[in-house]
Amino acid sequence: MHAPNAQDGPSAPTLPSLHSRRYLEILLMAAAVGVPISAVAWGYMQLVHRLQHWVYEDLPAAVGFGQTPIWWPVAPMVLAGLLVGLTVRYLPGRGGDSPADGFHAGPPPPLRELPGIVLATVASLGLGAVVGPEAPLIALGAGLAARAPEAFRRGHDVQAVAVVGAAGSFAAISLLLGSPLLGAFLVMEAAAVGGTVLGLMMLPGLLAAGIGALVIIGLGSLTGLGTASLAIPGLPEYVRPDVVQFGWAVGIGLMAPFLGLAIQRLARVVRDRVGSRPVLGTSVVGLAIAGLAIAYAALTGEAPTAVLFSGELALGPLLLQAADYSVLTLVLLMVFKGLAYALSLGAFRGGPVFPGMFLGAAGGVALSHLPGLPTVAGAAMGIAAMCVVMLRMPLVSVLLATLLLSQGLALMPLVIVAVVVAHVLTAYLARAGTAAGPAAPGAVGRTQVQPS
Repeated sequence: MHAPNAQDGPSAPTLPSLHSRRYLEILLMAAAVGVPISAVAWGYMQLVHRLQHWVYEDLPAAVGFGQTPIWWPVAPMVLAGLLVGLTVRYLPGRGGDSPADGFHAGPPPPLRELPGIVLATVASLGLGAVVGPEAPLIALGAGLAARAPEAFRRGHDVQAVAVVGAAGSFAAISLLLGSPLLGAFLVMEAAAVGGTVLGLMMLPGLLAAGIGALVIIGLGSLTGLGTASLAIPGLPEYVRPDVVQFGWAVGIGLMAPFLGLAIQRLARVVRDRVGSRPVLGTSVVGLAIAGLAIAYAALTGEAPTAVLFSGELALGPLLLQAADYSVLTLVLLMVFKGLAYALSLGAFRGGPVFPGMFLGAAGGVALSHLPGLPTVAGAAMGIAAMCVVMLRMPLVSVLLATLLLSQGLALMPLVIVAVVVAHVLTAYLARAGTAAGPAAPGAVGRTQVQPS
């Protein structure tokens, strides 16, 4: 995942002060890039969703099947592996960063690497790999926006590239998460930005995201295709937490690190094995993921696509129809999708956020069959705990669980407890060597920017 980073350092270029004319110029550039970047991000998500629907619903019907056969994922997943492997092997940039390396900061990708990122991630997301769209959206937004200073005849302005690149990331990711503010926190916490720099970089990003939100809403309305937002309306009302639910928060916080770290360790093993022979290796991994989807469908009678994809579209139906799932079905879903998630992180291209959220939600729903845990509370704590294990971002993890489930004030105390417990235990297990964690946010590809 590429996102601009800002840290103090003696050789870092300086950001102009808030009241300077130069900063006003950067704000105007950020506002200008918000429109096209948001439109590109919207088009990217629509392409991915239409490809998913066409491959797994329209195409089987077109070739004469009444419903999608259980073995159908084999061909799309092998094709996805072949396309991603060829992109990694032959195109500049290797299709973007491997999600097995974690959600970390880096400079905007060069323009020549963007076609490979788009091809690898559209193939991964559209054909069924268990990765999320957030990392490619951030990379795409930052990479395109970083060209804006040249378009505005500012040349290779390091200040403008850093700030406008961040603004492009904000604009690209905000509507997927249902909130420009949540998108901003995701980008900035990944980049480990704080202090005065946070304020100076946040304003252009929020401006670009706010203007971009209007563009996306307009495009969704004009085309009738919607905005591809993650927001989940219509959830059961949650009243207030109690002592038993705080106990569940501690328990869920203690369980999530073992699941998340196991997924990360398997993902890195797969990445290391596939790296030397990406075309053959990624194709074989694609076949294995298809096998997991078929096995789940055979055991449960559910659709094999439940194991595939990132899960952002399936998260709402999972929570709204929680009563229709048995505990055994949910446990099997977590096992098979968790394995597919680890394999996908190791071989394909995309982000780690949404599959982790889905697994956390499924675990919370499964635990809600036990006494004292409402479904919405279990899902919120599961989402938050898995997010903080996979991302190492406690603030974003709290916001994801509370804002997206639209029950923030009542759920937030439980979510905070689950996040703190999971974050501390994850750090302890990683340090003790039980499982190595991903690179800390901001540890890779650092671009330093200081305020003047």
